[in-house]
Amino acid sequence: MPGIKIVPSKENLLDVGAEIAICIFLKKTIKYNSVKIFIKFVLLFFFIVFAGCTASEVNRFIQGATEATLTEQEVGNGLKEALIKGISTGADQASREDGFLKNDLIRIALPADVQRVEGTLRSIGLGAEVDRVILTINRGAENAAKEAKPIFIEAIRQLTVKDAWDILKGEQDAATQYLQRTSTEKLKVLFAPHVQIALDQVGATRYYGDLVNTYNGFPTTARKLDPDLNAYVTNMAISGLFELIAKEEKAIRENPAERTTALLRRVFAAQDN
Repeated sequence: MPGIKIVPSKENLLDVGAEIAICIFLKKTIKYNSVKIFIKFVLLFFFIVFAGCTASEVNRFIQGATEATLTEQEVGNGLKEALIKGISTGADQASREDGFLKNDLIRIALPADVQRVEGTLRSIGLGAEVDRVILTINRGAENAAKEAKPIFIEAIRQLTVKDAWDILKGEQDAATQYLQRTSTEKLKVLFAPHVQIALDQVGATRYYGDLVNTYNGFPTTARKLDPDLNAYVTNMAISGLFELIAKEEKAIRENPAERTTALLRRVFAAQDN
C-alpha cells in the first residue's frame, strides 16, 4: 500500500544474501568444474555466521582449506618458483660492482693455501699483488654472476622435487639445500667456462699466476701453491649464489609481502600453519 514501508529483518537479509552468494559461487563452481571451491565457500559461510568465530580463526580455517586442496606437484612448483625468485634477485645483486667484494656473506678470499702464506708474501713486498688478486677474483665472480641466472633457472626447472611437503615444512632454506644437493656438480660444469672468461677479462688469471709462480720460484719454498684459479673461484661463486638464494627463500617464508605471485602466496600460506 502507498505510504507503507516494508523493512526486511536481519534474518531475511541474511537469507537473501546467503542465497545470492551461493548462486554466484555455484555458477563459478560449475564453470570451473571444481566442487571443492563451492564446498569451501559454503563451509566458510556457515562457520562465520553460526559459530561467531574471530578473524584469526577464520584465517586458520582458510589456510587449512588451502593446504587441503594443494597437490604435491603444486607444492613442488611453488618451491621451484621461490628458487627462481631467489637466483634472479641474488644474481642481480652479485653481478653489480662490489656485489661480491663488499658483501661479507659471499666475498671471495684467497685460496686456503695462499692465505697460509699471505703474511710471508706481504712481508717480502708482494702486498700490492695480493690485494690485486683479491680484487680481480671478486670482479671475475661479479662478471660471471651475470651469466649465472639462466644456468641456475634451467637447472631449477629441470629439478624433480621429491618430498615437496617435507621441504615446504622444513628449515628456512630447505629448498635451497635440496637444489644444492641435487644440482651443484652440474652447475659447476656449466658455470666454469663463464668464470674462466670473466677471470681472463679482469686479469685475475694472470695476476694470480704471477703471484703463485713468484712464490713457487723461491728456493726456500717447500710446499708449492696451486696456480689453478678457475676451480676455486667457480666453487666459491656458486657457493655465494646459494647463500643469496637461501636468504631470499627465508624472506619468502617469513614475510608474506615477498610472495609476489599467486602460486607463492598459495603454497607458502600452507607452511604458515
